[in-house]
Amino acid sequence: MNLIGVSINHRTASVELRESLKLSTEEIVKLINSLKQSLLKEGLIISTCNRTEIIGITVSESVTFDSLISELLNLKSVDGISSESFEKFKSFSVIEHIFRLVTGIDSMLIGDNQIFKQVKESFQISDENNFIGFYLKKIMDFSLRIGKRAITETAISEGAVTVSFAAVQLIEKIFANLSKKSVLVIGTGETGEIAAKHLRDRGVVRLALTNRTFEKAEKLAKELNTAVFPFDNFKEHLHKFDIIVSATGSQDFILSKSDIEKTMKKRNYESLVIVDIAVPRDIDPDCRNLENVFYNDIDSLNIIVEQNLSKRRNEIPKVEKIIKEELNGFTEWLNSLQVSPIIKALREKFEAIRSEEVQNNINRFSNEDKEKLEIVTKKIINKILHNPTIELKKFANDESTQDLIRIKLSVIQEIFGINTVKEQEKFEA
Repeated sequence: MNLIGVSINHRTASVELRESLKLSTEEIVKLINSLKQSLLKEGLIISTCNRTEIIGITVSESVTFDSLISELLNLKSVDGISSESFEKFKSFSVIEHIFRLVTGIDSMLIGDNQIFKQVKESFQISDENNFIGFYLKKIMDFSLRIGKRAITETAISEGAVTVSFAAVQLIEKIFANLSKKSVLVIGTGETGEIAAKHLRDRGVVRLALTNRTFEKAEKLAKELNTAVFPFDNFKEHLHKFDIIVSATGSQDFILSKSDIEKTMKKRNYESLVIVDIAVPRDIDPDCRNLENVFYNDIDSLNIIVEQNLSKRRNEIPKVEKIIKEELNGFTEWLNSLQVSPIIKALREKFEAIRSEEVQNNINRFSNEDKEKLEIVTKKIINKILHNPTIELKKFANDESTQDLIRIKLSVIQEIFGINTVKEQEKFEA
């Protein structure tokens, strides 16, 4: 099994390069069909905002890292990306990489549990396109179990580590029930969009959007089934909202202290929460001095983010312990693939010798003793093979390298003259 993998990710390339190689589902299927023709027997393609990876079992030893990279670059017709922009993995390091990936500790945002879902979907696409075989199916099973264990047994995915999510968590601390509150999100760029989606997920029913480019706000509004206001007159509607989240790219304040004073007057001075997550800030920070106005900007949110990131970093050793446990389990399974056929072949070899000798001498025994002969000779064979079988099974837990185990097993095969090629072919199928 020649398992290799290549990955372009947040450690190896700029966001512009990563974006240029991001694959749609249709492109992933196209790449799978291309790889199946001459490079990989089975494989996995992962493509997210922060990484694009090809992992698989090669059809021959001649398939290289550069072969996979070339297929990807040819599909996307991208120039200016060299092999150095990719991490390369081979053999057991591929397995460890997938396990680290699915737990989120290899993500740009530590503990990002979105990657678990994304890897799961990638396995599903490969499976639907007949690109998952015997080995990748087992890797998939282990990966999904590890991802679930990391989520349930550690706190690696707990707490907000993006400003957008931190803003929503801050709002949740102020209001116990968001379903009864109205929210206006100003700005529907990436930060504003994520905040709007988190708010909707947290049960906000009365959600509205505004953006300088009305069409962009309108598109997101349709997706989230929300109201949308033209940017030119959104100030006229401010008093209708209990919460204002602002995330535009403006270089100047879009809301002054005077604007908020007017809004509060229209609200009869009911509490107003303002969360300004723009850089530079969208709303005059002097608003925090107004009665019943609760103002928070990105500085306070960054404190929350850093505290949560620190907590997640402290969980990494727990996740790595889970990965080590599962890697040991995978090693045992892999070793058993080599050991089981040899145990089977060894028993068949001894049974063939026993059976032949019994048949050659059966006529020397009475009918009554013939049955006893079968029983006694089988017991002898079982006793002879008992200790070798136990010792061979220990190889499944052997901490030696795969190459060393292979050498030990080949010596045993030579000594006893057994051949397990056909059995191994079954596993490869």
